[in-house]
This record gives sequence, C-alpha cells and structure tokens, in this order.
Amino acid sequence: MVLPADYGALRAFTAVAETLSFARAAETLGVSSSALSQTIRGLEDRVGARLLNRTTRSVSLTEAGTVLLQEARPAIAALAAAFGRARHTDGSPAGIVKIHAFRIAADIFLLPMLARFQRDFPDIVLDITLDDAVIDLVAAGFDAGIRVGEVIERDMVAVKLGEAIRQIAVASPAYIAEKGRPESPADLLHHRCINWRWPGKTTIYDWEFCENDRWFSVAVDGPLIVNSRAFAVQAAASGVGIAFVKDSDAAALIADGRLVPLLEEWSAPFEGFYLCYPQQRHMAPALRAFVDAVTAPTKRPTARPDGQPLAQWSAASAAKPL
Repeated sequence: MVLPADYGALRAFTAVAETLSFARAAETLGVSSSALSQTIRGLEDRVGARLLNRTTRSVSLTEAGTVLLQEARPAIAALAAAFGRARHTDGSPAGIVKIHAFRIAADIFLLPMLARFQRDFPDIVLDITLDDAVIDLVAAGFDAGIRVGEVIERDMVAVKLGEAIRQIAVASPAYIAEKGRPESPADLLHHRCINWRWPGKTTIYDWEFCENDRWFSVAVDGPLIVNSRAFAVQAAASGVGIAFVKDSDAAALIADGRLVPLLEEWSAPFEGFYLCYPQQRHMAPALRAFVDAVTAPTKRPTARPDGQPLAQWSAASAAKPL
C-alpha cells in the first residue's frame, strides 16, 4: 500500500532520477534542493539501500535506484492521474502529458494546435521535448511521441499525421561544375557526399532511392558526417559535397539557385510522421485529449488489413527515415 508520504518521496525520487539533477528536479517540484536531498535520504533509509550516487558534479542511479525507478514510474503516473481526476470532478481532463517530438514534426503538428488546446484544456500541462534522437519513449518516461514510421517500436499504437515525405540529393552549382552531375545513384560512389546519422545512433544512414516501385540503398562516402539535416543543407550550398535531405528543407536554396536537385527520378515519396503512444487499457484523460487534438484533422488507421504490425509494414512498404 502506498501512503501519502510514500507518494511524495517517490515523486521526488522520480524527478531526480529522470533529470539526474537535484537543482532541476527541485525547480520542477517547487522545493529547495536541500529539502529535496533530505527527502531522498529519508526514502533511502526506508528502502534500506542507496538509490542515487551523488558527487559535487553529477548524479547517477545505483542498481537499486534503477529498479525502483522502473517499478515506481507507472505507479506514480497512475496516482497522479487519479489525483487529477479527484481534483476535477466536473470531468475536465487535467495533469501533465510528456511528449517527445522530432523538431520539424513539432513545428508542423504541435505549434498550430497549442493555443486552442490551452483554451480548451486549461488544466493540462504539455511537457514537450524537441529532440531528433531515436529513444525508447516508455523507458524515458514519455507519454507520446511524434516520429517517422521507420523508428516506431512494434508494440506502440501509431496514427498517421500529415502527408508523405520526399528526400532528394542536392549539390551547389560550383560542386557540379567541378565534379559533374551523377546520372544514377550508383554514380554517388564516385562523389563527395555529406553523410548523416540519426541523433543518438552510431550508424550512418544509407541513402535510399526507388526504381520501378522497388527501394534500394546506397552507402555513400565523403568528407563530412553530421547529425543535423539543416547543417547538411548549408554545407551542400557552400560546395562541400552532395547532401540527401527533405525536398522542403532545400526548396528555398533551390529556388534562388544555390542548390541544384539531383537524381529526382529515383526520389519517390514515403510515409511521413506518426503520433505514437504505448498500448494501454485505460488511457489517462489528459493524454486522450492530447491524442484527439493532434490526430483529429488526419486521423486514420495505420495497420494493414491483415493486421501486420506498423514496424513490419513500414519496412515492407519502404517507409524511409527523415
């Protein structure tokens, strides 16, 4: 049985464990760092084990702390939702919804709905992290995420958002004048290419093309590896080499002549962004309100008629990374 004092201590511990910072956790909870430290020490005494390793410069979880965080997080979320429902007996959703979204997806799908959402649900706080890294949403404590289908975990619910995405190869006129224009994807092996990797991943992304409805990839080489598409666009415009980016990201530079599109006949559109969240028997009202608000304009099923999981469907239908 979780007593009120236990709930407060576990909430304090979870805040420190998720931020790995007493200062940030104290600010979030609205308490002093010294009071928070005392609460954690009291919890450790009750548990009978050290939960956090603390130095003057860093905070990290012990093995016992990792176990407690994994076990406590769902309970804390459930209790917070219950307290929220008790405080708002009129049925209006309340609470915090933690969202992890790719930056461009947040601009497209979140910014336009924020003002109206706040007016409709004044008691809901959206805690949004903008990050292009591919992370485990559940393990990181997020309620929902917005990302491309290629990197959604198999056990997540996913709802398609927006239109398809198209990637193209681009280079500056100066680079083309010096090195020539590739006539096929295979020609890229003889060019300077600007490689890209997903933030948070170690492997480099292979460029993907389509011919006769069949997708294939090319592992390119070059003098530059980045984890920012925007940086790759600017590097290509400065003549470093050929970049492979969303056509919308390069549109302005193509229009003013600073970039030239390449291999367009091999560049087909693919499935774009999805809102995803863990499967759950009882969804918290605040999360349901958020999901409905984001997906309402474009809500449609993402599973194939044969029920094949999204991740398998994405690979089979050649959904490609952003």
